[in-house]
Amino acid sequence: MKSEVSEMGSGVGGGGGGNKYGSLNLTDLPQDCIATVFSFTSPRDACRLSLVSTTFKSASESDAVWESFLPSDHQASIPSSLSFSSKKELYLSLCENHILIDGGRKSLQLERVSGKKVYMLSARDLFIVWGDTPTYWRWISLPESRFEEVAELINVCWLEIRGKIAISMLSPMTRYKACLVFKATAGAYGFDFQPAEVSVSIAGAEGCKRTVYLDAARGLRQRYQIVPRRIGLFSRSRFLGLQAPVPPAPAGGDDQYPKTRGDGWLEIELGEFFNDGSIDGELEMSVTEVDGGHWKGGLIVQGIEIRPCL
Repeated sequence: MKSEVSEMGSGVGGGGGGNKYGSLNLTDLPQDCIATVFSFTSPRDACRLSLVSTTFKSASESDAVWESFLPSDHQASIPSSLSFSSKKELYLSLCENHILIDGGRKSLQLERVSGKKVYMLSARDLFIVWGDTPTYWRWISLPESRFEEVAELINVCWLEIRGKIAISMLSPMTRYKACLVFKATAGAYGFDFQPAEVSVSIAGAEGCKRTVYLDAARGLRQRYQIVPRRIGLFSRSRFLGLQAPVPPAPAGGDDQYPKTRGDGWLEIELGEFFNDGSIDGELEMSVTEVDGGHWKGGLIVQGIEIRPCL
């Protein structure tokens, strides 16, 4: 693209007979016409085109261009307390920083290259079985969380977390993936040998289910066949010094184990969904571990992120 832009610039900026574009000189067009052409490109292309000439730079930084890269409903989402000198500044800010919406129960951000919407549903925006029972869950604040509260799992044998978002809120013609965003406390237990079931589907429809492990260290143990000593108050079959063989890895590979995010949290993929722009209703995501009757605890749930697949 860079070489194409350079060649285009040499033809556009000059006026000599060597112009390989003949009599066409785009810089002679009104700037708003050039901006209209640029608005049909992408944020990355607009930035590259700004290097061609001063005329292109002015056109590529116009509000008309960057307005086209922003979601059509962005004005309803931006808090009135925030102000920006240009649409480009607004776009770049939404790529770098999330904003809280829906009374702080969700966050919104943009994917830098495409401008597609990225949401995170806070733990308070999720349905968590026994979430308001202090014996099983408690609500705490963490400075590293984007939300006011996160949910800490104390001790349950029935783990069930569900989230929903209106499909109309998502960018059309976009494939999304949903991920549970969480952390494990130093005393987390019950997740190493018992898989959880996750799914993403249209609400009311049967989705594709698969199994994952919420224990981040399990992937490393599986890869290197490390067998830990299993000691725990709630694991009645565990005795000091007793070691069990590592169960076979699930067929899905590494995507069935948590990964560390750039912000320091862990995430596990729940599934994918393609929004073709014609579907109404809600997208539902779930994480459950209800079959084994095993007690588990020590997870801190920040929320569920729904972002475009790259």
